[in-house]
Parts: sequence; structure tokens; C-alpha cells
Amino acid sequence: MTFIETFLNLEVMARVLPMLLRGFVNTLLLAAAVLTIGAVAGVAICLARLYGPKWARVLAIAWIDLFRAIPILVLLILIYYALPFAGIRLSGYWSAVIALSCVFSAFTAEVFRAGIEAIPKGQIEAAQALGVPGRSIIAEIILPQAFRIAIPSHTSNSVAIAKDTSLASVVAMPDLLKQATDAQALTANPSPLIAAALIYLAVLLPAVRLVHWLERRMKAP
Repeated sequence: MTFIETFLNLEVMARVLPMLLRGFVNTLLLAAAVLTIGAVAGVAICLARLYGPKWARVLAIAWIDLFRAIPILVLLILIYYALPFAGIRLSGYWSAVIALSCVFSAFTAEVFRAGIEAIPKGQIEAAQALGVPGRSIIAEIILPQAFRIAIPSHTSNSVAIAKDTSLASVVAMPDLLKQATDAQALTANPSPLIAAALIYLAVLLPAVRLVHWLERRMKAP
């Protein structure tokens, strides 16, 4: 067989396209859940680390250090295969959501911490001198500026975690990569994997360009 027939077989790609599209939808649902849960949890953890009581700061630091250090694949395996021994059984989808959200929240917390700490302290001191309540200072002064500073790095992390959704195939979730692997086995041809890679590129390349655009826009005066 020629290279084209082996790796770029359009007939095989067309035959397995419905499988790949089902997997792509599952990947989109997984990515949306992870990006939403991870972002909200990350901001909350960041605020707990910076402004919470001592016990909350200690827990936030422990969470950030743990989930920035542990490989996602190891965490996935622990949640999916080890938790059943403790009586907790989760589907492949929810195992992937929890594992990826934990990791994403840790990186999000650090990104927003850097954004908050980049804000001049004089603004906070001026607000306190004017008698602005602490919650209003955080909600109306600190977070809007921190979001602007953190958005480029946060978007970059979002693209990275979206790519890591492919690891969900390890816990038998029928995402795009898992469907492509199954299609390869059914057709005895690697073309479905190439088709899956093209789908990933079609979605993630514009996202990468978005990161560069945001970096330029946020640096503008």
C-alpha cells in the first residue's frame, strides 16, 4: 500500500466520520465542563490563598502545589481505578472532568494570583482610606484589573488543558481520540487517527492564534 492509502485514505476517513464526530462532541462537552469548573474553582482558590483565614490559605497552597505537580494521567488513573476500592465509582466522563478540573484550577489560581499581585497596592490602600468595604474592593477594583492582566496566560492554559482532554481515552471515555483508536482497530488502517489529528488542529490552531491576539491587545495602552 502507498503512503496515501495507508495514512490519508479518504474512503476510510469518510466511513468512520460519524464515529469521529460523536467523539468530537464528547470532547467539546468535556472541555467546556473542565474550563468552566476549573476557572471558577481557580479564582475561588486564588482568593482563599490571598485573602482567606490562615487555614484556608494553607489548604489553597497545598491544593495548588499538589495539582500542579501531579501528572494528569496519574490523577486520572487514581480517580477511575483506585476510588472504586473506597466505594466511589465514577464514569469515565466524570473522572476526566474531576481530574482535569483539579489541575486546571491550580494553574488558574496561580495565574490570577500573579494578576492580582501586579496591581499597584496604592489603589487598594486608597480604597481602604475612602472606606470602601473589602468585598467591594475585591469585586470592583482588584478582580476587573486582574482579569485583564491574567487573560492571555489563562487562555494559553485553557488551550493546553483542552489538548489534555485526549487523555480521557485512558479511562474509556468515548472522546475523539478514543473513537479514532477504535475506528483504527475496526478498519485496520491508521487514517482515522490522522483525521482526528486534523480535527484537533482545526479547533486548536485558531485558539492558539487567539492567545497571541489577546497578548497583543492586553499589552496595548
